[in-house]
Amino acid sequence: MPDPTEMVLTGAFAAAVVVFCVAVVLRAWSGGKPPTKQPDAAEFGGSEASPYEPPPLPPELPELPVGRVPVWFYRPVDLLGVVLVFGLFAGLILTSLRAAQTQKPELTPDALLVNIGFQFLMAGLVALLVTRRVGLIQWLGLRWPAWPWMVLIAPGTVLLMWLVFSGLQFSGYVEWMQSLGVETVQDTVRLLQESEDPLVLGLMAFAAVIAAPLCEEIVFRGYLYPVMKKFGGMTVAAGCSALIFAAAHGNLTALLPLFIFGIVLVFLYEKTGSLWAPIATHFCFNGATVIAQMAVRYYEIPIELPQ
Repeated sequence: MPDPTEMVLTGAFAAAVVVFCVAVVLRAWSGGKPPTKQPDAAEFGGSEASPYEPPPLPPELPELPVGRVPVWFYRPVDLLGVVLVFGLFAGLILTSLRAAQTQKPELTPDALLVNIGFQFLMAGLVALLVTRRVGLIQWLGLRWPAWPWMVLIAPGTVLLMWLVFSGLQFSGYVEWMQSLGVETVQDTVRLLQESEDPLVLGLMAFAAVIAAPLCEEIVFRGYLYPVMKKFGGMTVAAGCSALIFAAAHGNLTALLPLFIFGIVLVFLYEKTGSLWAPIATHFCFNGATVIAQMAVRYYEIPIELPQ
């Protein structure tokens, strides 16, 4: 049976785009309805001076913000930014999957440096787009008074996610993926388990523990999610941004676990209003994964965790 990874990930990217576009159209249509008309005196058979005319209706209130992630500074031009981010990630992943069908890619130090550079480039691009309108601290909620809670939120969330992933493991999810002919271990995880090059291991650990938590959170939670929230609504934005985040990792087995993880990271961002919460959680999750894979390698402990 042919590996369905490319087909399913293509479908995941397409589904995210279609759902978001439909939400944008519906939101624009509903938001474009004319405001409620104030009744005039003539409609009630009275005059402007009549003491019997009904009291005027209160003016329409502005739409209240939903959640703690601000969206007021995003503009329709940011939809082009969403297209850019989506196109780069989808194009890169799908191209690499097709290339892997003919030749198994090797993660060399040069390839890892390019990958790390790409992540920082994407984070820099979205930061450049947004910080022309609002300061970095206000944009990402970096001045978070409750930051000490991170020492509980991040490890607690990682433990919760491990419970979820363990449930998937015991439910036969991994065996089902294997029956479909799907690679069940990500290339990055396999590299941590098998590579003998200390430079490769160091770069991979840096990419997983530093570059990914920082850059991916800026791009997916810091930019992609709030723009989608502004134009498509919170629920659609959470689901679509999490689906793109999961598909961007290029592994079918990890698609569902990382989709759940993406939803959780959005939840943390909305509950705290600060990107520090998802960054810290992502850092702990990937850091624990690296440590676990080193344990698998050097102590032969049978652990498999999605990255």
